[in-house]
Amino acid sequence: MAMQRRQNVRLPPEVNRILYVRNLPYKITAEEMYDIFGKYGAIRQIRVGYTPETKGTAYVIYEDIFDAKNACDHLSGFNVCNRYLVVLYYQANRAFKKMDQTKKKDELDRLKAKYGLNDKK
Repeated sequence: MAMQRRQNVRLPPEVNRILYVRNLPYKITAEEMYDIFGKYGAIRQIRVGYTPETKGTAYVIYEDIFDAKNACDHLSGFNVCNRYLVVLYYQANRAFKKMDQTKKKDELDRLKAKYGLNDKK
């Protein structure tokens, strides 16, 4: 019965099985992440950032999109060690857009150097 009801539900287009979590305590463990996010459903994978650029962030991938939506709805603003979690749906186009801009700039700089062009007038 529950599955039949779910088929009729239209989710907003940004809803995704992958959640992007920011503002995590730096010392949070994978076990703590599973304790917090596992309450909302089966988790396929959690990836916590360890580099200086990704510290305090994680990706949480749920098996079911409805569990991901439920977790996002309930955990955004959740207090963990006096930090309020920011929980968003992962957006591939946003993540890669920044990388593409960097690649394009590098390519442009390389071409300018190759042809002896510079921005000085």
